[in-house]
Amino acid sequence: MDWLLAGLGNPGADYARTRHNAGFWTLQTLADRAGASLRMERRWRCLATRLHEQGLELGLCLPQDFMNRSGGPVRSMAAFYKVPVERILVIHDELDLPPGTARLKWGGGHGGHNGLRDLDRVFGTRDYWRLRIGIGHPGHKDAVIGYVLGIPTVTEKTRIDEAIARSLAVLPDFLNGRTDAAQKTLHSD
Repeated sequence: MDWLLAGLGNPGADYARTRHNAGFWTLQTLADRAGASLRMERRWRCLATRLHEQGLELGLCLPQDFMNRSGGPVRSMAAFYKVPVERILVIHDELDLPPGTARLKWGGGHGGHNGLRDLDRVFGTRDYWRLRIGIGHPGHKDAVIGYVLGIPTVTEKTRIDEAIARSLAVLPDFLNGRTDAAQKTLHSD
């Protein structure tokens, strides 16, 4: 397997439409476009599939533990397929970016994101790729939990979907080592 793509979110119908599931939405869109089905893999505790894009074999992982326990399922699937951490792309919601914005980033802090915090812990490093899908910020830190676990407005969801589409459009460049080109295109919005 050439790359593991891990989309962060919370499992279950209660969370399916919430902003915190932008990582899930992204990988579900990718799987749908490829005609692939995500299936529960109990050994890794994630919805998973493999697909081939641009001559590469990709693994998709949607952890089915809650956000603050995302690291275990991602690490388990990566270990099974012998994917090194530098070949893992973590896709997650980002409060610090407005809806409609997406950014590719290597490494950095978790910024209070519990999914990233857990991945940092299980990987033992912050050095891995992230695709940050902007969901906007509620304006005050005390409102963050309710906001990320809330359902976006129709306008916000449309913008988030547009950012996901732009992200998937640059994915072939990114996965084939043309990270500068992917970032330049994605970051020009």
